[in-house]
Amino acid sequence: MNKNPVSDLYAEHDSFKQLIECLENTYVNQISAEGLYGSSKPVVLTSVFDKLKATHLVIIPEKEDAAYFYNDLAALAGEEGIFFFPSTYKRSVQYEQTEPANIVLRTEVLNHLSSGKRKGIIVTYPESVMEKVISKRNLKKNTFRIARGDKLSLEFIEEMLHEYSFERVDFVYEPGQYSIRGSIVDVFSFSSDLPFRIDFFSDEVETIRSFNTEDQLSVEAHDAIQIIPNIQDISVEEINESFTDFLPPSCFIWTEDSGYIKEKINSIYSQTLQREENGQITGRKSLILTGSRFFEECRKFRMVEFGKHSLFQAEKRIAFNTEVQPVFNKNFEILSRKLQSNKIEGYSTYILSESQTQIDRLKDIFAEISPGLTFSPLLINLHSGFTDHDLKVCLYTDHQIFDRYHKFRIKGYFARRESISVKELTGLNPGDFVVHRKVWRTRENRS
Repeated sequence: MNKNPVSDLYAEHDSFKQLIECLENTYVNQISAEGLYGSSKPVVLTSVFDKLKATHLVIIPEKEDAAYFYNDLAALAGEEGIFFFPSTYKRSVQYEQTEPANIVLRTEVLNHLSSGKRKGIIVTYPESVMEKVISKRNLKKNTFRIARGDKLSLEFIEEMLHEYSFERVDFVYEPGQYSIRGSIVDVFSFSSDLPFRIDFFSDEVETIRSFNTEDQLSVEAHDAIQIIPNIQDISVEEINESFTDFLPPSCFIWTEDSGYIKEKINSIYSQTLQREENGQITGRKSLILTGSRFFEECRKFRMVEFGKHSLFQAEKRIAFNTEVQPVFNKNFEILSRKLQSNKIEGYSTYILSESQTQIDRLKDIFAEISPGLTFSPLLINLHSGFTDHDLKVCLYTDHQIFDRYHKFRIKGYFARRESISVKELTGLNPGDFVVHRKVWRTRENRS
């Protein structure tokens, strides 16, 4: 885990110490953390994770908010051990359209949990946790391990991949594909956000490397890898367990607005049932849980609720005293006066940015309008600034100061790339014009 000065601020916070005591006390099962706003929630969770190296599941009501929460955690603690668990579907189960990138991320989480690893933070949202998952036993049964030095024939590899419903292509560009060129096998497993290149010497695995699909360059060498098929294509009989069945007994579940999450899951379940009865979709009811059933499963674990709509009776309430960053609307006179009043009232002001250029720009602006005004810069990227009145600390984000849109980024295959992909290249037809990396089709070539 990365050390960062933002999380370190909470080490001596009285409410944070109370929270740690409650989490360490195995007799306290339901905790309410009140008064956390903006990015103070991921900051506190990161500080908890630094003290309690366990599995923490975080459920946020909306997908986009969950992605920002994940981004904040990754910025504070580094990406290792921080996971995003999305829905299989682009929207939700009732609309059926699946997203391969999401399946990769889901498989990564299930693989991590089934391996027995007990440390990590998993961020998710209602549409995801309401989906049933493959059992640990069936996941293991559908996992094939390949290691350097293994004796395997190309024929056996191809037969195995065919059995896993992988598609043979000229160049792999998305999960579920493989290619064979001479003694080299490229395979894009659903267990990884990058494909693997397996080089054989006769029937022996000589090297295994992950590589980038766009420039075909190697990224990392591996001693062993796991090939896992699309776990959503496995028979319904094998996808019959709640996601909570993968969680270790020591897991902590953090939920924001649990009551709303329960209602949202129940609403999606009802809409899915209605669409099945109308013949619009088939076979989806058996793949999802109701909100009531899901939270019954959650009761097996110790829970921390935050937000305004709690579901359970808290055995212990921890009160924080934070508020969201003020709105400045790019008015640096207002910002300057706020920084001055913070100083007079004994507050320390930090301005957060992932760019040193932005920090320098702010310093230049203040040098013009308010010479002598100072602030503490931090090179870290959080979604929402906040003030902690107990600590007398203000953390303002530069994108909120400049009123810029803040885009979340999910690691690996989920991330958007600007360059033209292999998929786009192989999809070109005679008569297509490629201009500024966009494909324009002539009327004759439109299908």
